Amino acid sequence: MTGTLSPNDVIGGRYKIEHYLAEGGMQFVYVASDNVTGRVVALKTPKNRSAEKRFHRSAVVAAKVNHPNVAKTLDYINANGQQFLIEELIVGKDLKAALLEDSLFLDPYLAAKVFHHVAKGVAAAHHAGVVHRDLKPTNIMVVGDYSLLELKVTDFGIAKMAEDELLEAVEGGDASLTTSQTAVGALPYMAPEAIDTPRDVGAPADIWSIGAMMYHLLTGEYPFGQGLRAVPKIVAAQKPSVPAFLTANPQFSPLATELINLAFICMTKDSKQRPTADELVSMCSELCYSSASRYRGKIGDFVFGAYGHISSSAGRVFFHKECVYGEFPQIGEDVLFAKYDGGGSPRALPVVKLRIAPK
Repeated sequence: MTGTLSPNDVIGGRYKIEHYLAEGGMQFVYVASDNVTGRVVALKTPKNRSAEKRFHRSAVVAAKVNHPNVAKTLDYINANGQQFLIEELIVGKDLKAALLEDSLFLDPYLAAKVFHHVAKGVAAAHHAGVVHRDLKPTNIMVVGDYSLLELKVTDFGIAKMAEDELLEAVEGGDASLTTSQTAVGALPYMAPEAIDTPRDVGAPADIWSIGAMMYHLLTGEYPFGQGLRAVPKIVAAQKPSVPAFLTANPQFSPLATELINLAFICMTKDSKQRPTADELVSMCSELCYSSASRYRGKIGDFVFGAYGHISSSAGRVFFHKECVYGEFPQIGEDVLFAKYDGGGSPRALPVVKLRIAPK
């Protein structure tokens, strides 16, 4: 499906449709050019009557938040009985597509960077009195692939509309939870109170969702699983297990331990015991992590069971076995790495095995 608009349509006498981009549970998204400023923007319009009723309110809510880690709301138009939300166009991928398709999990340095920036975006929203309610990897946009040049939380307004659909899904029982596209995507990151008392969900539910996402990014697993089987586990809020690889390498263990403990603090069942977004930002600021760019490469050789080289567009890079995080890659397999000056060949740290060949 490509929505109801066509290229060259002009909305509100100002926004010229360039092409269809994507769709979510609530909206169609187009790329448009602003004839006044020349800026290229994202233009969103509701998919159905249910969404239309809440679209203006959602635009007003989203416009309250202004922060580098939040997608900016630029305009709202009601033209010929149809509503349109104009947002900053983010040329990138959502967090799931960008970071969880080629790798099962993130190394602790990269996960810490994601954690910190998501927390800052959510804190800015909470300062403006705005609760997201539908935080999940597909509502976070990433620019720059694994180098994370930019990270922005999106759809604060649309999430307000999603709240009503989530309410209907939770209160409608098991069948609704499995047929609602919004509920299926949100469930693995949903706080217990969003299931138990869905009409009484506030800012602490966003904190839980951040913790659940971070557990997923760190371990490659959903903290409580997916689908209906996850529901009783989420409500019970029993601490999920920690995979052994997180702390198996002493070089990564301290940061990985700090991160998983932060994720668990966020997923405290008693919402009053969870940190605020500001407190979470403060805790993340104490983490020692690198923001180095990431590169994709291939294991070229491995010598004496201790070290080898990676071939990549960045050149030939040396690595030691202790610099590998997670499963050890074999010769010819694809890896993700950061590199540093080694006095000879650049040196890779960390090295993480990828699931597929570099694109």
